Amino acid sequence: MKRLLFVLTVSVAYAACTGSPTASKENNTSTAASSGASSVSFPYTAEFTSKFSIGKDSNSLLVLNLYKALEANDMNALANVLADSVNLNFADGSTFSGSRDSVIAMTKKYRDSLSSIKFDFDAWIPVHADDKNGDAVLTWYKETDTYKNGKVDSIYFHDINGIKDGKIDFLESMSRKLKK
Repeated sequence: MKRLLFVLTVSVAYAACTGSPTASKENNTSTAASSGASSVSFPYTAEFTSKFSIGKDSNSLLVLNLYKALEANDMNALANVLADSVNLNFADGSTFSGSRDSVIAMTKKYRDSLSSIKFDFDAWIPVHADDKNGDAVLTWYKETDTYKNGKVDSIYFHDINGIKDGKIDFLESMSRKLKK
């Protein structure tokens, strides 16, 4: 069911992006876009923003390199993708704000408790908050942790990876346990 929903969502998005609108629709769209007006009236107002566009692929590469460095237990590569100061909001509700070095020390301690980590990505998408001039990469994946005592744990995650000046400076993580 999850895969069907994912395929349906991607198909609809693809069709919406590649369709060829009629001339009158193009004129209406360009007029609305240039005036900043929308013909849709939403029942809520987004606290951060609701004005997103597709971001840069280079941001996706940056974020995927973070996961690859964690998987390879390469703390130098991990340090290369992080900003000088990083804010982390973990799926369990805990938070951490600190320097890149303190994030690396915390990550190293966690990673040293494992014999391996494996990431299997369902999707990722770079986004740009047009009115905030901010960038992020949204990721959906399954993480499989193998502990040194042999225990294996798998969890599905959705992360928001914030990008500033070409480095990751923010991570918001949400999760659900893998159904067995």
